[in-house]
Amino acid sequence: MATPAAKLATYEDLWDLPENMQGQIINGELIALPRPAPKHALAASHLGGELFNPFDKGNNGPGGWIILDKPELHLLGDVVIPDLAGWKKPRLPQLPDTAYFERAPDWVCEILSPSTARLDRKSKMPWYAQVEVEHLWLIDPDQQTLEAYQRQEQQWLLLHTYAADDKVSIAPFEAISFDLPVLWNI
Repeated sequence: MATPAAKLATYEDLWDLPENMQGQIINGELIALPRPAPKHALAASHLGGELFNPFDKGNNGPGGWIILDKPELHLLGDVVIPDLAGWKKPRLPQLPDTAYFERAPDWVCEILSPSTARLDRKSKMPWYAQVEVEHLWLIDPDQQTLEAYQRQEQQWLLLHTYAADDKVSIAPFEAISFDLPVLWNI
C-alpha cells in the first residue's frame, strides 16, 4: 500500500499558529518556532542599528541599500523570514505594495539560538543559496560570534568568523567597521 503524499503547507497554515509562535514554510514544510529570546532580539536590533544609517540612509557611509528587520520572503512557493535582510537599491528601487517580497535579498542575517540554529544551518542556508542570496551572516549571541559567508554557485564560502573583541568589516558592508561586542552589550 502506498503512503499518501505529504500535504504541502500553505500561507493559510501560518495564520493558524498560536500567537507566541512564528511560522515559516521551507521546502513546502511548515516550521513553527517560539518568538525570539531577548538576547536574540538585542543582537538583531544592534546589528540593524550599525548598518541602517551608513547603508540605508547614507549617513557616514555609502548608502545604496534597503535594510529591513524580519521581511517576509515569498520565493519558490516558500515563506521565509530572515532576522535581517538587505537589498541593493538598484535591485529593489521601491518597496512592494504587498506585505512580502518576491525578490531575494542581496544579504541576509540569521541570529542563531538553541531553538533555531539547526533550522538556520540545515534548511535556510541551502534555501538562501538556491534563491541566489549573495551574502549570509550567522550571528550566535551565546557563543558571541559572527560568521560571514559569500555564495559561490549554490554553496557558501566562509569568508571569516569574528569572535571576542574583533572589529567587523566584511562584505557586503566592508565600507564601515564596528566592534563585535556591540551586538550583545546592553
